[in-house]
Amino acid sequence: MLAPMTKAISRINPPGLHTPPGYHHITIVEAGRTAHLAGQCPVGIDGEVVGRGDLDAQIDQVAANSVTALAAVDATPADVVRSVIYVVTDDVEVLGAAWHRLTTSPLGQAFTTASTLLGVAQLGFEGQLVEVDLTAALAS
Repeated sequence: MLAPMTKAISRINPPGLHTPPGYHHITIVEAGRTAHLAGQCPVGIDGEVVGRGDLDAQIDQVAANSVTALAAVDATPADVVRSVIYVVTDDVEVLGAAWHRLTTSPLGQAFTTASTLLGVAQLGFEGQLVEVDLTAALAS
């Protein structure tokens, strides 16, 4: 019996592009399977939005939900190969604060990969201020 193939993930910042603040321009997955997580929202197990009006509380819930979703497919934040972060704001300082809170959360390692941070006008749940979309590499 063959041993299961492990995933090989590399992250690079090529010469000629700016040095990004914590993430990488390119993430390469050599082989294997991927998990595409639905956008993780600040919704508790009861189906209600957590921390209405409190971006930090919502980020904490999104991070917890994301870690739970990753664990369900035997993945960790280190296995994330692509992230998109949506924050309801047009304020660059709010975006920066959201980035900082996410990168220092239990989900933080997920944002060392190819990442996009967007300020948006509205998200799907009433009172929702943040959502995170993740793709993770899985072992074959």
